[in-house]
Amino acid sequence: MSPILPCAELIKGFENDSKVSREQQKVLVVSFDGFRWDYIYKVPTPHFHYIMKYGVHVKQVTNVFITKTYPNHYTLVTGLFAENHGIIANDMFDPIHNKSFSLEHMNIYDSEFWEEATPIWITNQRAGHASGAAMWPGTDVKIHEGFPTYYLPYNESVSFEDRVAKIIEWFTAKDPINLGLLYWEEPDDTGHDVGPDSPLMGPVISDIDHKLGYLIKMLKKAKLWNNINLIITSDHGMTQCSKQRVIELDRYLDKDHYTLIDHSPVAAILPKE
Repeated sequence: MSPILPCAELIKGFENDSKVSREQQKVLVVSFDGFRWDYIYKVPTPHFHYIMKYGVHVKQVTNVFITKTYPNHYTLVTGLFAENHGIIANDMFDPIHNKSFSLEHMNIYDSEFWEEATPIWITNQRAGHASGAAMWPGTDVKIHEGFPTYYLPYNESVSFEDRVAKIIEWFTAKDPINLGLLYWEEPDDTGHDVGPDSPLMGPVISDIDHKLGYLIKMLKKAKLWNNINLIITSDHGMTQCSKQRVIELDRYLDKDHYTLIDHSPVAAILPKE
């Protein structure tokens, strides 16, 4: 197996074996949301370093603007900048169709927002292969009349272990997938609550390393480790902020003159006529 760890990024590739044909190659992409590049050095992370030792470690990646979950995760699976694939923020407004897009509402499942690009699972399936996605943003949306072959509707309460179990099940099914996408919400959730430099991040990073170890163990148990390309990555990092660096819009603009569409790290405002 070949791993890639982008924290920036880690990649582990399968071992060079002539018995593994191009048609048998498998790829599993795992994203730990908000995993800053230096987290793996803040506390012991033996499983991340195991992949670094036997795979490839990319020290830095450049995120797309803005550095949020949905724009960057869609970039990872389309290869396009946000302005080209259309998912430019977690919350946005389309003045042409007079529609809003928000993670808090069901309108994120409106296909119109997603179809400016073709994600890799659609391309993979058009080539005659099968794809599986465990909570990856956008995979439970009908895009170009299709879904991944197998997918889990987004539910944050589903444990990492249960997500891994589904991925393993799909890779070993009678009609197995050759592309898997796995998403986990941490350390982003905690990072936003306590800040990336907080001592409270240590246990969270340790837990993620433990989860990575669990994934490795289950791949080996299912005899997938030696013929899968594993990519460990993230959508963005984060940096510590302070009250002194916050811009209060009300000091400069009358809030009756605009509608706030999105905020942090930048504000998206729609002027009122």
